[in-house]
Amino acid sequence: MASIWTILLLIISNGFMTYAWYGHLQQSGNDSPLAKWGLAGAILVSWGIAFFEYVFQVPANRIGFEENGGPFNLFQLKIIQEVVSLTVFTLFALFVFKTERLQWNYIAAMICLLLAVFFVFKKW
Repeated sequence: MASIWTILLLIISNGFMTYAWYGHLQQSGNDSPLAKWGLAGAILVSWGIAFFEYVFQVPANRIGFEENGGPFNLFQLKIIQEVVSLTVFTLFALFVFKTERLQWNYIAAMICLLLAVFFVFKKW
């Protein structure tokens, strides 16, 4: 059950972080209220959104970490987080921005990350 909670919290966390990192790019047009605030405004708004990323990221790592009774070691947690991050970003780019297309080389890169998951969980 800890593994499910860890991954669910990481998904939520990465949703906030992806929006904090890239959402302001949609709001950078001249008619956007955020555009009037300039770069400093975008940084402050992004920082405020990123706070919620930590609200979910920290518990995910604590619940998932094997030294706290969770199922994952430190490397496994990091690789899971990277795959979740890439998945959330891909969905964000495709369905929120709608300006990006999924190309074969992006898919190849994702397969490489999935191979990283395989190798980090492989018991030798």
